[in-house]
Amino acid sequence: MRRLIPLIGLMLAVPLGAQQHDPAMHQKHMAATSQSNKAIDGRQLVKFPEQMKAHTLANMRDHLLALQEIQAALASSDYDRAADVAETRLGMTALTAHGAHESSKFMPKGMQDAGSAMHRSASRFATIAKDASVTGEIKPAVGALAEVMGACVSCHTGYRLH
Repeated sequence: MRRLIPLIGLMLAVPLGAQQHDPAMHQKHMAATSQSNKAIDGRQLVKFPEQMKAHTLANMRDHLLALQEIQAALASSDYDRAADVAETRLGMTALTAHGAHESSKFMPKGMQDAGSAMHRSASRFATIAKDASVTGEIKPAVGALAEVMGACVSCHTGYRLH
């Protein structure tokens, strides 16, 4: 049996007895999922000195912010801005500013490789985004950005800091 619910001039058919979103139930589900994931987290634990761990995590949060800024710039067709953010915050020129040489001493080879791949792909994205500012063709830039994010996902899937 269904009931009709008016919604801005539309009528939606919703099954009777359909569950409403329960924030308390959602919190319980997320807590249970989190505990379960901790027990089966197969990522390699990488030991960093506490100060270097804090610095590296701050860099990764800045990487996320840079990715968001790049997406916003692409959405507004500001391809030069997207390229500049990518190169200065994620690309090969960002390595010195992020202290990559120091933090890489604590990383296993696979983690170093994933980080290097991310920085190289960010520089490639910057070049492709600059091309988009001339050609107006965004598809290659979006594909190149997916490669940057793929390197991030690869690293975060395989490793976690301790």
